[in-house]
Amino acid sequence: MDNKLIAIFGYNSMSFELISQLSEKQHNLLILDDDPEKIELAEQKGLPAQLLDYRQDDELVDLGIGSQVATLFCFLEKDSENVFLTLSARALDQQLKIIAVVNHPDSAEKLLAAGASKIIDPYEICSNKVYQLLTKPSITWVLDQAVFGRADLHMAEITIPEHSILDKTLTSQLNLNMKYNLFLIGVVDKELGDKLYFSLGEQDHKLDVGDILVVLGANRDIRKFKKDIGVIQ
Repeated sequence: MDNKLIAIFGYNSMSFELISQLSEKQHNLLILDDDPEKIELAEQKGLPAQLLDYRQDDELVDLGIGSQVATLFCFLEKDSENVFLTLSARALDQQLKIIAVVNHPDSAEKLLAAGASKIIDPYEICSNKVYQLLTKPSITWVLDQAVFGRADLHMAEITIPEHSILDKTLTSQLNLNMKYNLFLIGVVDKELGDKLYFSLGEQDHKLDVGDILVVLGANRDIRKFKKDIGVIQ
């Protein structure tokens, strides 16, 4: 585990997926918020959390900005708050990696000017994904499930384990929609590098041990699929 701290400001639906991913990879992270109720919710889930007022420079210094914090995520709910936090953190540490979410597209330039290293624009991400999906087949299932159907959709990366029944099979044989109510977004073929090959087109793909399937669906369906293909959970 890296001794450097990852500080995540803002405990909300936007940051929750990031927190889950970082927790699984055992990063040294800390959730920070100025709302006691949100800190309590995070602690109830067993997550490391601390009440902190981002407006106070001395509290940022005590946290470790300028010393122990290597990466700062600004996931506060208002862009003005993220801009203020970015300005304060950048003034304390010129080398700090600051990643900020944009709640409104017009705020991107303000965050970059304030010193953000990288901007996460969910509007741009969503529009790009929607465009890609709308120009490909099988979109009916995605739209029905994501927009009009279940609210518990999740995206998961599933590595094909040793001795799996999927080894040497083709993506066309998966039939995830029919068997598991899952949608296959794409495949990362480890023999070809780390690029994600989208499966929304007509090209078939041979699967091997170590390949990564990127699927969309409910957690319970994802767990069932992982169990059936031999993933130890």
